[in-house]
Amino acid sequence: MRYIDIEKPGGPEVLKLATGEPPRPGPGQVLVRVRAAGVNRPDIVQREGRYPPPPGASPIPGLEIAGEVESVGEGVAWPAVGERICALLPGGGYAEYAVADAGCCLPVPEGVDFVQAAALPETFFTVWSNVFDRGALRSGETLLVHGGSSGIGTTAIQLASSSGAKVFATAGTAAKCEACLRLGAALAVNYREEDFVEKCLAATGGRGVDVILDMVAGDYTRRNIKVAAEDGRIVIIAGLGGFEAQVNFWPVMTKRLVITGSTLRPRPVAFKAAIAQNLREKVWPLLEAGRVKPVIDRVLPLEQAADAHRALEAREVIGKIVLVTD
Repeated sequence: MRYIDIEKPGGPEVLKLATGEPPRPGPGQVLVRVRAAGVNRPDIVQREGRYPPPPGASPIPGLEIAGEVESVGEGVAWPAVGERICALLPGGGYAEYAVADAGCCLPVPEGVDFVQAAALPETFFTVWSNVFDRGALRSGETLLVHGGSSGIGTTAIQLASSSGAKVFATAGTAAKCEACLRLGAALAVNYREEDFVEKCLAATGGRGVDVILDMVAGDYTRRNIKVAAEDGRIVIIAGLGGFEAQVNFWPVMTKRLVITGSTLRPRPVAFKAAIAQNLREKVWPLLEAGRVKPVIDRVLPLEQAADAHRALEAREVIGKIVLVTD
């Protein structure tokens, strides 16, 4: 099979097309003929040498795929050989074949092609786990999404809006803010030109927002605390602004805030399988009805993985980049 190898830690140029033997599925796993693979920021961090795969995971980058099941390991009841599936992986997606845990597989929704399906797992698993489970967002509440035009952001806006929440988003250009509004955000703040704290407080009559999905951390932490409503929840899932911040905990105490965070890749298969079941029951019908859809910025052949990383690092992307193997 062809796959993308990380020759050594470094820039996009270290991603090289290579050939090797396809992996074999173990107990509870399936081998997938990959048709498309999503590109995500954790792939960049892995390429830089700062996010190694979990023990036992493939060193090949790529956390989400779509394709057909080629073979199954011992104890797999579903999916069967020939099934069209998408899957969340701990690694191995930038390849023509990849092994996935059966519990982390989902059927390709009706009316969705492989390119669209490959853009679902990483962002939808992440948003469900952090916005609805950890953040406990409810209908009628307000969600603030930082990085609203990213793959995570575009997914969070749609799922939260579909659940009856009001969504505010931040983004770095006028075009990205427009994209957020088209997807259902009630307010989109260009963080390069406006103060999101001021704008969100004004939009809520000074009350603040109930849940904040934050990919920035760093100096955003103090501002998130300021804009959070009483009993608000701040969920941190990345640190584009750094992982350290000086915090005054008095407003955390007086507003009874919850500040939490998570990573998904190293979590046990059973944890991810539970998210998959929730998605299948509660979100897949929305995809099949066309009420929610992945936002695809561009599609590139597998051998142009380096170009995909360059575009993502340059923050040129609205939604997702997907690599195709055919």
